[in-house]
Amino acid sequence: MKEECLICQAQLEYLETETMMECELCHQQEMSKTRCINGHYVCNGCHSKGLDSVIGYCLRETSKNPIEILDNMMTMSFCHMHGPEHHTLVGIALLTAYYNAGGEIELLKTLKEMMARGLKVPGGTCGFWGSCGAAISTGMFMSIISGATPLTQDSWGQSNLMTAQSLQRIGEIGGPRCCKRNSYLSLQAAANYILETKGVTLKMKPIVCHRSSLNNQCIGNRCPFYPSSKIEKL
Repeated sequence: MKEECLICQAQLEYLETETMMECELCHQQEMSKTRCINGHYVCNGCHSKGLDSVIGYCLRETSKNPIEILDNMMTMSFCHMHGPEHHTLVGIALLTAYYNAGGEIELLKTLKEMMARGLKVPGGTCGFWGSCGAAISTGMFMSIISGATPLTQDSWGQSNLMTAQSLQRIGEIGGPRCCKRNSYLSLQAAANYILETKGVTLKMKPIVCHRSSLNNQCIGNRCPFYPSSKIEKL
C-alpha cells in the first residue's frame, strides 16, 4: 500500500454522507466524507500546510513552462500524491509561466489571490462535485488574469470555458482520480486556450509520469503520461 492516509498510510474510504470529522493533526472539526479505514482524518488545511512556501519559489522562477514549474513544486515536502494542494498549484504554475512568457500581470498579487481562491476548493471535488479541482484552478487562473467577476461578460465566459476545456480532457480519460494526471491534463488544456485567447505562448514539453508507482489507483496505459504510453506533444 502506497501513501493514502497521512497518519498510518492505510487505504482511504469514502462515506455515503458527510460526517463531522476531527483532524488528527490540528483537532479542528469539519464535515467530510473522507477518512482512512482506521478512522483517521486530516483536514484540508493540514493536508496543504506549507503550500504558501511556493510563492517565494515562483517569484524567483524564470521558466515559461508550467509543467516544469508544477513538477518542481510537486517535489516539495507539503505536496502529496493526491490532495487539495493541487487545486492551488495548477493555477500558480500557470500564473508564473504566463508572467515569464510576457503576460501582463502583477505576479505577487495574483499568486496571493490564487492561493486564497484555491485553498477554498476541498479534496474530493472530482468525484463528489463532478468538477476536478485542477480544472477549477485553470478557470480561477483565467478569472484572475482577465479580471472576471459574476457581472463581467467576455472574461466571465472565458473563465468558464477554460474550466470546461480542462474538464473535457480529464473526463475523457475517466477515473479513478489521479491528482498528477488531472493537473497535467489541465495545464495542457490551459496552454492551448491561453494562446487562443491571450496570444501568449507557454513553453510546453512532452510529459512522462514518474510517480505511477506511488499511486494505488494508477490506470496504467489508459493514462497518456504513463511511461509506456504514447506521449502527447504540444
